[in-house]
Amino acid sequence: MKIDVLGTMYRIRESNELDDPRLQNCDGYCDDTSKTLVVNEMTMIDPMSKDDLGEYKKLVTRHELVHAFLFESGLSEMSSDETLVEWIAYQFPKMLKAFQKAECL
Repeated sequence: MKIDVLGTMYRIRESNELDDPRLQNCDGYCDDTSKTLVVNEMTMIDPMSKDDLGEYKKLVTRHELVHAFLFESGLSEMSSDETLVEWIAYQFPKMLKAFQKAECL
């Protein structure tokens, strides 16, 4: 899938730890050099995995998109702030709902 991030096309793809070793220590990553977001497909059986992997994959995708948006905004230092990125990724659905209710989009 391709998605427009502030005028720059990013490719979003799923992979796994075997095909993409960069996923061995994370559930996803944003590569701003190749304009690619990679999310772990999470098909390997892991007793420590989340119960709802579908929702978790959405969160990981949002998280990686936030990295891309911050980077493409010229905020590369902020794009590496995992606490900020994670907060935005978690809160964005609630923010979107509030914006829609307030009819301010």
